[in-house]
Amino acid sequence: MSKTILIVDDSTTLRQVVRMTLVGAGYEVLEAGNGKEALDILDGRKIHLIISDVNMPVLDGIELLKNIKLLAHYKFTPVIMLTTESSEDKKREGKEAGAKAWVVKPFQPPALLTAVSKLILP
Repeated sequence: MSKTILIVDDSTTLRQVVRMTLVGAGYEVLEAGNGKEALDILDGRKIHLIISDVNMPVLDGIELLKNIKLLAHYKFTPVIMLTTESSEDKKREGKEAGAKAWVVKPFQPPALLTAVSKLILP
């Protein structure tokens, strides 16, 4: 059974690149264009990992992360922040909200897959 990853980013192009990277590595992928759409997808189905941008309309990545940690089914689901944000303050805010990894865009697919494999157990 393959593992399911939710990608949350307002850039359709970036979601496509991440999707191709993950599908090529054997993962199933769900997509959301912002934090609110992501919360709608988190309906109890098994999601093994979430990859989220920080800067998005409607509900940003940090607020999404805080909301995820309040959901019984998902509070232990690891979250990777994939973002252009590289300031130490923003990274600290993400870590305090529960982010397990921080990958800065533009990213190298092997680096993303390494972060994913460290957070998803076989």
